[in-house]
Amino acid sequence: MMKKLLALALAVLMVLSLAACGGNGGQTADQTDTPSQAPEASEPAPETPAPEESDLAYVQGKGTLVVGITNFDPMDYQDADGNWIGFDADMAKVFAESLGVQAEFIEINWDNKLFELNSKAIDCVWNGMTLNDEVKSSMSTSDPYCLNAQVLVVPADKAADFENLESLEGLNVAVESGSAGEDAAEALGATTVPVQSQANTLMEVSAGTSDAAVIDLLMAGAMVGEGTSYADLTYTLNLNEMQDLPSEEYGVGFRQGSDLTAVYNDFWAASLADGSAMETATTYGVQESIIQ
Repeated sequence: MMKKLLALALAVLMVLSLAACGGNGGQTADQTDTPSQAPEASEPAPETPAPEESDLAYVQGKGTLVVGITNFDPMDYQDADGNWIGFDADMAKVFAESLGVQAEFIEINWDNKLFELNSKAIDCVWNGMTLNDEVKSSMSTSDPYCLNAQVLVVPADKAADFENLESLEGLNVAVESGSAGEDAAEALGATTVPVQSQANTLMEVSAGTSDAAVIDLLMAGAMVGEGTSYADLTYTLNLNEMQDLPSEEYGVGFRQGSDLTAVYNDFWAASLADGSAMETATTYGVQESIIQ
């Protein structure tokens, strides 16, 4: 009998021992022993870059259309109260209003217009800008809206001396730095005197520090001759005709790929159709140059 009881006790102890070995190794659920090697963490999924914001959304978001200009009568100039007016300035205000924003004008160095545009210091260049190859390759440009040419401005009492020139060699000619006028003057052999704006070229000639100036025909018509601030100056030669070049075309410049270009083109077409563009052009005397 004793042998049977002993055998039974040993069997019970063996069962209990096996049950303990099949558990969690003696660790309770709240133990935090660090394993000898942590499993590798999976790589986080790369973030999808947000799509670039459109220029239209950018302008509407900040509430302003910042327009890069220079002092260029009759396109952009200041009235007696310091407000920017002119054909381009007035059209820019209406365009901004059509976007639900306000136009803000910043006077820029013309040589730096592309930098100012790409850095978002300005949103467009709207200043009687000639659509040459350099401009068209570096900006998104609008449909042309105005025709222009480069002319030679000289002292009125010396106009006869310049009438039959075939080149500008030997002359010191004031030009706006980086402008179509500078290109035209250099092509005809002039020694150019670059200044910051077309308005400043007239100051050079009036003061006698330059022999002549090359500026846009539209500006010459508004700023020199009888009844203007430069009654002692006149314009003579059409440099486009001297070089057998077609008239220049003006356009508005936006950033490359900008969706504002198409929006502007639609705006311009509508302004021509309802007569408002021509009404503004007549106010500033440029109606004959408007491209319809």
